[in-house]
Amino acid sequence: MEKIVECVPNFSEGRDRQIIDAVAAEITAVDKVKLLGVDPDRDYNRTVVTFVGEPQAVVQAAFAATQRAAQLIDMTKQKGEHPRLGATDVVPFVPVSGVTMEECVQLAHQYGQQVGEKLGIPVYLYEEAATRPERRNLAKVRKGEYEGLAEKLRDPQWKPDYGPQIFNAKSGGTIAGARVFLIAYNVNLATNDVAIAQTIAQNIRESGRVLKDDKGQTIHDQMGKAKRVPGTLKAVKAMGVLLEEHDIAQVSINLVNYKVTPPHVAFEEVKKEGAKLSVEVTGSEIVGLTPLEALLMAARYHLSSQGKRADLTERELVAVTADYLGLSQLGTFEPDQKVIEFQIGAL
Repeated sequence: MEKIVECVPNFSEGRDRQIIDAVAAEITAVDKVKLLGVDPDRDYNRTVVTFVGEPQAVVQAAFAATQRAAQLIDMTKQKGEHPRLGATDVVPFVPVSGVTMEECVQLAHQYGQQVGEKLGIPVYLYEEAATRPERRNLAKVRKGEYEGLAEKLRDPQWKPDYGPQIFNAKSGGTIAGARVFLIAYNVNLATNDVAIAQTIAQNIRESGRVLKDDKGQTIHDQMGKAKRVPGTLKAVKAMGVLLEEHDIAQVSINLVNYKVTPPHVAFEEVKKEGAKLSVEVTGSEIVGLTPLEALLMAARYHLSSQGKRADLTERELVAVTADYLGLSQLGTFEPDQKVIEFQIGAL
């Protein structure tokens, strides 16, 4: 299987299109990578860039974009609503196919070392690449933001993983890491009652729901913390929403680790919870991109449950999944636009 890594760097510029385009151009100039998205936000003053490619090419592109951002973005003048540590704020490497998480951890180290040594920017590693438990959480690493970075660097506990323990006023700091692929997956209900969707979401999401008494009051433990009833699915975040355009309620789901809970498992669980409330599931949708593996898992599960053989081509299996999960209910599901491996084609 071809080795494919996704990288989603976030840059602290969302208003100046010339800067945004110049940074993105550094990525498209690298062979064996493909730029999939450039999404600026003026209020956040932040741009999220998504690209994929072969491992070493992805590191090369990420470094080139970081170098360009360091040249063009001046953090002493940057203001925005989104928390940020530097010009290139966070750079996660995500295994898509043929690549292990450990390999992505090594890519994060490789990138961090280059940025630290060649650009003089302090680099912290987070998530799976974290060198200390307290650095796994992105919010903790980013705490204090750019404005508090100079003080943080004076603390021996916050010595960077790479780069100088010196405040870089223009570029700030960068956070690099490795994490699993997140799939935004929503399940449609045959009702416009958001309360039903929210109940289902609370029942399935890992964090569950707050426990309440017969009067609807929150029950607290001895420490004063609200008691919770855990949900049925691991690595799942969910909430109920109303799609006004279609006049239906939807269980909006983030599958933060599709290898733990893939789309078809979430789909079946929503069907199960919906049945308890006499509400049917009518279909679902994938927002953004998905790894091919997640769709193949669904097809094989569905065919096996029907006693059918799954010795089909990958595209045939994707078609089975699209029909099984009702992925075209709200709009035609286009595999070439939704499946990362199909999007990439021949790098």
